[in-house]
Amino acid sequence: MKTSVLSAVALVAMLVAPLRITRGAPQQSSAEKDYKANCVLCHSIDGTGSSPTGKALKAKDLKSPEVQNASDADLVAAITNGKGKMPAFGKKLSPDAIKGLVNYVRSFAKK
Repeated sequence: MKTSVLSAVALVAMLVAPLRITRGAPQQSSAEKDYKANCVLCHSIDGTGSSPTGKALKAKDLKSPEVQNASDADLVAAITNGKGKMPAFGKKLSPDAIKGLVNYVRSFAKK
């Protein structure tokens, strides 16, 4: 009897434990981490290219129609090879990470 009660308690604990973990703060996606590590300095946290004081940083506004209407291939090329004053990230980031950044940049249009 004691064994079955202990087994039942252990089973319930195993089922409930993952629920507690997921109730915390939402996990950052790897694309969001890559953006914060590589892009935020110039493009700002919200993608507008403005500093916290509202002063333009002279980087592209990632919410702009120019960026949002660009093809995925064009954005991949710009991130991989650099464009204008933007450095190339092709040697620093994997192709999958760059595709993730393109999707993250697309998310700025919805904010």
